[in-house]
Amino acid sequence: MLIIGSDDKMINSTKDMLKARFDMKDMGLADVILGVKITRTQNGLVLSKSHYVDRILGKFNSDDTSIARSPIDNTQRLRKNRGESVSQLEYSRIIGSLMYLMTRTRPDLAYAVSRLSRYTSNPSEDHWKAITRVLRYIRYTRDYGLHYTRDPAVLEGYTDANWISDI
Repeated sequence: MLIIGSDDKMINSTKDMLKARFDMKDMGLADVILGVKITRTQNGLVLSKSHYVDRILGKFNSDDTSIARSPIDNTQRLRKNRGESVSQLEYSRIIGSLMYLMTRTRPDLAYAVSRLSRYTSNPSEDHWKAITRVLRYIRYTRDYGLHYTRDPAVLEGYTDANWISDI
């Protein structure tokens, strides 16, 4: 269980109440929970999965050291593959790994993963080029994560999830 709050007295009273009812141990400040690394800064918290990016790249893209500055090439038009599938199982594994990475810490991958996951049943060489670009992008953005600051009290988010590729 992770208890988060800005009032130390409230956090301690919550812990005391839980200790009175349940057998529990206080593990102190969290640094990793459910695969998400928590880094404290002067301004707040950063949630990231940089260690998981390393695992993905080591498993699926260890020979390639190139980077990409965006996850999708807007000029590449992906279509349903009418020919023979190219490494369908490996493609599916990469999509699954990218979905896990995207969840909780990397919303910048949502559009690319959504778009590429449509072709898991029969990927072509073009789909592989696109997924390789995503892997190069996560190498470039390895340390990206969600930054939660103390101010403002209202959480605002802005995104251009399809990278201006409104066709």
